[in-house]
Amino acid sequence: MKIMPKFIIFFLPFLLSACGDNGLDELKGWMDQVKKETQVKVAPIAEPKVFTPASYDGNDLIDPFDSGKLLVVFARMKAANDNGLKPDFDRPKEALEGYALESMKMVGTFDNHKTLQGLIQIGKAVFPVVVGGYIGQNFGKVISINETRIDLVEVVQDATGEWTERKASLELQEAKK
Repeated sequence: MKIMPKFIIFFLPFLLSACGDNGLDELKGWMDQVKKETQVKVAPIAEPKVFTPASYDGNDLIDPFDSGKLLVVFARMKAANDNGLKPDFDRPKEALEGYALESMKMVGTFDNHKTLQGLIQIGKAVFPVVVGGYIGQNFGKVISINETRIDLVEVVQDATGEWTERKASLELQEAKK
């Protein structure tokens, strides 16, 4: 271990003498020549545009976000387009009107020689449905029943509060094997 530092101290001056100025003068001369021959071209910068402020004159205009004015417009639209359609709130609710249509499955039909009844399953319970009966939470009235489908018309409110009809159906669910 003691031999190594003496070895480095002995050869260090020889190593440093190898780093002389042999090629630096030539390199500096070349760089000076290139600097003299190169012409720098800088494009002039365009003058900045002058900003002229504009005054806001919209204080006396109608505020588009005022909810009171929006309700007035909706009331006018409803009065102009009133189609007289609305659900019967006075009739007694049927058992299947307490469930969402998405939670119901049509599992079959039953023919008692008078009318064709649809069979709807909610959870583990099965309920019969006849044409003219009501199902679902959107005042859905059954308009037709066949072996594979129950069609109904729901009465729902749109964004303006107007009552509109929407068709819906329940398809027969195949039994899982």
